[in-house]
Amino acid sequence: MDTMEMMKSMDMGEMTMDMDAMQECMQSLNACAMAAAMCAGSDMMHGPEMATCCAMCSNMVEMAQATMHMMMRPAGMNMDVMSAMMTACMTMGKACAAECRAHADMDEMCRYCAMACDDMVMKCEAMMASMSA
Repeated sequence: MDTMEMMKSMDMGEMTMDMDAMQECMQSLNACAMAAAMCAGSDMMHGPEMATCCAMCSNMVEMAQATMHMMMRPAGMNMDVMSAMMTACMTMGKACAAECRAHADMDEMCRYCAMACDDMVMKCEAMMASMSA
């Protein structure tokens, strides 16, 4: 049984959403968390001048994982809370992407992380557009 089959079998509580958009969003959140974790690790090897990027990427990992974990418990979702969480995650994603783009010529991991953050923001926007109570 795959994850989406499991999600479709769960009680969605008060919310309805496009399950395909939800799956794409969760996959993008996971990819973003992985790219940000790798970027943070790479940043540490470049010295103190990359401290801000490393911290931003580390925070992005936490935000993406927390958002994804909330989405895995649909019966406990509250529209206002989920919207606020996704908005915060997208805001963090935009900030992380901007920081990583500033270093993309120095570290290829930064380029990958910026692309993953941009994709996550796009997929979260699509997910939010499909949500209704």
